[in-house]
Amino acid sequence: MDWMILKRVFVGGGKNFVRGGVVSAATVMVMTVTLGIIGGLIFVSALFSHVLETIKEKVEVSVYFVTTASEQEILAVKSQLEKLPEVVSVSYTSREDILTQFRSRNVGNQLNLQALDEIGTNPFGGRLDVRAKDPSQYEGITNFLDVSPTLSAGGTSIVDGTNYKQNQDSIYRLTIIINAIRDIGFAIVVVFALASILVAFATIRLAIYTSKEEIAVMKLVGASNAYVQAPFVVAGIITGSIAATIVLFVLWPVTWYVGAKTVGWFDGFNIGQYYGSHFLLVFGIVMVSGILLGGVASIFAIRRYLKV
Repeated sequence: MDWMILKRVFVGGGKNFVRGGVVSAATVMVMTVTLGIIGGLIFVSALFSHVLETIKEKVEVSVYFVTTASEQEILAVKSQLEKLPEVVSVSYTSREDILTQFRSRNVGNQLNLQALDEIGTNPFGGRLDVRAKDPSQYEGITNFLDVSPTLSAGGTSIVDGTNYKQNQDSIYRLTIIINAIRDIGFAIVVVFALASILVAFATIRLAIYTSKEEIAVMKLVGASNAYVQAPFVVAGIITGSIAATIVLFVLWPVTWYVGAKTVGWFDGFNIGQYYGSHFLLVFGIVMVSGILLGGVASIFAIRRYLKV
């Protein structure tokens, strides 16, 4: 296709869009709603991801050590755990800090404090708090603690126990909930995206219907299918680009207003700040979606009118 034909295609596409008038405006409005839904789904997906990560961060397994375990031995276990690929972080709490925390929590409970004083020594051992990448991986981490030879000093295990068994049911249910949220979120995105695409396709098809006689004349005088399609594809791309631009402008004040109102609902997630920090990502998805939706929908919508 030489430059003259390319110029005619783009000029023809612009004329088709302008000549469409009310129909073109209606198509832009429908496409704007469609891309607005797609843009909204980006934030919903980000919110789901944030909620899942927040839930995961609140789940951990504590490893308790015997009182005779030295700090050096516990830190050696910590080093071994940190080498596991499924472990995100391991934090160490000394037996002295645990004693201090116990006294602080029971400052108003004289019975517990009196019992502690009667013991005369620190009854607590050190503790490691292990956080995994996924809740389903805690069982494997616990099994590692049971079989690892690095957990013995003088032939005696320095691990007093873990709270995995107590939390196992909760961790299992949490894993199911996380997987369900992930699957439901994906299904919502797919359903709304498909519905939006179908609505946009129907609207573009209506816009092309108004030019069916012009298409028939072009075919009768020998124009190729590609030459007939090209201006309408360009008009579809223009429609999608304009709709995407409108959506990107509208999302800015809307996300900042909604984000300021709902930041406390979702553990600090602010969609306005997310939009600002991920603008290029949102811009790319919305703009490319608009261009592809307008162009591809135009190609399919005009096919029925190419047979003369």
